[in-house]
Amino acid sequence: MQRLMQRPSVLGRYREEVDAELRAAFDGCCSPLYDMLRYHLGWQTADGRPIEGPAGKGLRSTLCLLACEALGGDASTALPAAAAVDLVHNYSLIHDDIQDRDLERRHQPTVWAVWGEAQAINAGSAMRQLAGLTLRKLVPRGVSPERALRAAALVDETCLRLLEGQWLDISFEGRLDVGLPDYLDMISLKTGALLGCAADLGALVAFEDDATAAFQRFGRNLGLAFQIRDDALGIWGDGDETGKPAGSDIRRKKKSFPVICALQDSSPAAQELRRIYSQPQIDEEQVATVLDLLDSLGVREATRRAAETYRDRALAEIAPLSLRAAARNDLEELAHFLVDRSH
Repeated sequence: MQRLMQRPSVLGRYREEVDAELRAAFDGCCSPLYDMLRYHLGWQTADGRPIEGPAGKGLRSTLCLLACEALGGDASTALPAAAAVDLVHNYSLIHDDIQDRDLERRHQPTVWAVWGEAQAINAGSAMRQLAGLTLRKLVPRGVSPERALRAAALVDETCLRLLEGQWLDISFEGRLDVGLPDYLDMISLKTGALLGCAADLGALVAFEDDATAAFQRFGRNLGLAFQIRDDALGIWGDGDETGKPAGSDIRRKKKSFPVICALQDSSPAAQELRRIYSQPQIDEEQVATVLDLLDSLGVREATRRAAETYRDRALAEIAPLSLRAAARNDLEELAHFLVDRSH
């Protein structure tokens, strides 16, 4: 039986330090361009008033710092890498919102919905460049230039993987022949790549070369579990909790895990689902029909089992490693939360 868990304390442990590192990335950034970035990060309103706004989960930065500490490193040394990963994630969100036509994120209008597509593209691109500049602070924190270069190369490669995954995700929307292997390749390039990068960076800063590959695989598998759970929330989640309108993935005809599972069935219910997804648009009445069809096909349970499978694979990757006991417990708690969360 699925257990809904409270947000683990580790997700707030580094929040102040990461937030300070993120804000330091904006030192000297006075152009109105950066107001869009500060708005997206929840630091100010659209008209520039400072606020304590909605923040993201901080998952990727937490994973980076926790991996570093688990291997005996100093989390403060890895802060530039953690902040850079968060900036890369937010760059991808700004651009994804444009491409997906999402009008709301984190309970507020998206950047493009406020300033338009062209300026939102500029905002996302600026966020990506700030990530690169933030990584340069690793060397003053005591990371060797050689390792700092490896970190920068890893982030660059990950950004390419994100773009490859986003290209696949968009291309799937107009297709009905997308299978589970195609879907898994796509989310491996998107969610899996960035979580793998975050964990890998933490191990890299901890100077544990023997553990970097294992932590990257841990992060990638955790990313698959996270995305499959996200797909479930995109269909059955409470919009007040997720921060995105309920049913938006269905309206866009996204090939999420539950939908792909359903489309592979040969029953009359699956045939009706294929008919609806073959139409140019899905209206509100059809959204309700799709929900009924998915429930009748039993894909909610299959989705839960798949997320748990990849969570277990992630934990198996770090099981043989010699880790600090408290950090191992935190990693395990975090992995369980990502599969059982309601937002």
